[in-house]
Amino acid sequence: MRPIIDVKLLVGLGNPGSKYCATRHNIGFMVAEQVASCNRIALKKKGYQGVYGVGRVATQETTILLPQTFMNCSGSSVNAAYKSLGVSSGDLIVVYDDLDLPFGRLRIKTDGGHGGHNGLRDIVAVVGRKDFIRLRIGIGRPELGNVTGHVLNRFSTNEQKLLPQLLDTAVATVEKILADGAIEAMNVFNSYNLLDEL
Repeated sequence: MRPIIDVKLLVGLGNPGSKYCATRHNIGFMVAEQVASCNRIALKKKGYQGVYGVGRVATQETTILLPQTFMNCSGSSVNAAYKSLGVSSGDLIVVYDDLDLPFGRLRIKTDGGHGGHNGLRDIVAVVGRKDFIRLRIGIGRPELGNVTGHVLNRFSTNEQKLLPQLLDTAVATVEKILADGAIEAMNVFNSYNLLDEL
């Protein structure tokens, strides 16, 4: 009988293609890619309607997935990996941009609705559950209300200067979740504000 391995699934949300590279909506991709880079995991495998890699993050066997279905259809890719790997909902971590958090803020949740985020909405609908771990990365709301333009544009000049530090903190957050669980990570990072560090 094959031993049961506790596998973690880390999903970064974004849109594929150079047109969307480095836009605010793709910060989930950026975080997942940096976690992979820091842990020497190559994201070169094709499957689950995405690209992925497998390795160890914070001593945990982890599959890192970047869905290539476009943001609003992320559910089919996530569900394919979730079912195939036999991951429990508590071992699924989804990283994505959040308009309701100011730039520089992070927030971990273990349940709840989609908050108007279409990628998350699709995951909840297709996977059929919402009790998975979310790491929300704040991108702030635009002053003039053009939400689509805001999320699909690149970060401002000032934000780009701070982005490396934000990504480093997001990687540390993911590693804390994997090492010690979501609750411990919440205690450390849910009050984090990058702008307080300056």
